[in-house]
Amino acid sequence: MNLIIDIGNTVAKIAAFADADLVEVVFDSNVTLELLPEFCCKNACSRAIVATVIDLSEQALTQLNSLSIPILWLNEKTSLPVENLYESPQTLGYDRMAAVVGAYEQFPKRDLLVIDAGTCITYELLDAAGCYHGGNISPGLQMRFKALHQFTGKLPSVSAEGPLLEIGKDTETAIRAGVLKGIEYEITGYIMALKHKYPELLVFLTGGDDFSFDTNLKSIIFADRFLVLKGLNRILNYNNDRI
Repeated sequence: MNLIIDIGNTVAKIAAFADADLVEVVFDSNVTLELLPEFCCKNACSRAIVATVIDLSEQALTQLNSLSIPILWLNEKTSLPVENLYESPQTLGYDRMAAVVGAYEQFPKRDLLVIDAGTCITYELLDAAGCYHGGNISPGLQMRFKALHQFTGKLPSVSAEGPLLEIGKDTETAIRAGVLKGIEYEITGYIMALKHKYPELLVFLTGGDDFSFDTNLKSIIFADRFLVLKGLNRILNYNNDRI
């Protein structure tokens, strides 16, 4: 089995895969990776991939260095099953590329837009020839709510939970509608604009935040919460002879 360690900005995900099948996943501290030893005892993995978007703590490094299996540390030099056309691969977040690889494994030879709604919202474009053209980054859900409160003098701190109106009737509902509807219209706008150039475009939505879409788009949207993990597993398998 494969051990997948995905260390994000807010949480770490540890997963075990048997070939392409997800066996188990746990959510852990991205500082301590305290669940890693128990997870490895439970799941007999023969190789691992580690991907991180943060600088690792001494605790996390100690946990990873204690692993007794070969480790592939994902970086800009790692071989990929798609062609990367990004002009600064050293600055490309591993999660963005992994999500693209995960989507392409499920739908090869299709034009794909991968949307990851997490701390930030990222938009990644991969064409049917397997060429990754790049993507865009915008603020995520919580970042937008916090920015409105922290960078103004009087706007309150508002959460996503509560009445969601088309047009806000007070400050709270105005902020909630502005953030949630703004994200929805942003995502819908990307999809509709790219479909003009790629009529058969398929869309993958992943990440920690869920959003509703107009029903005429649902037939082309595939929600996959573990798309990044699946992509990392595919990259590890692709590099089987290189670790």
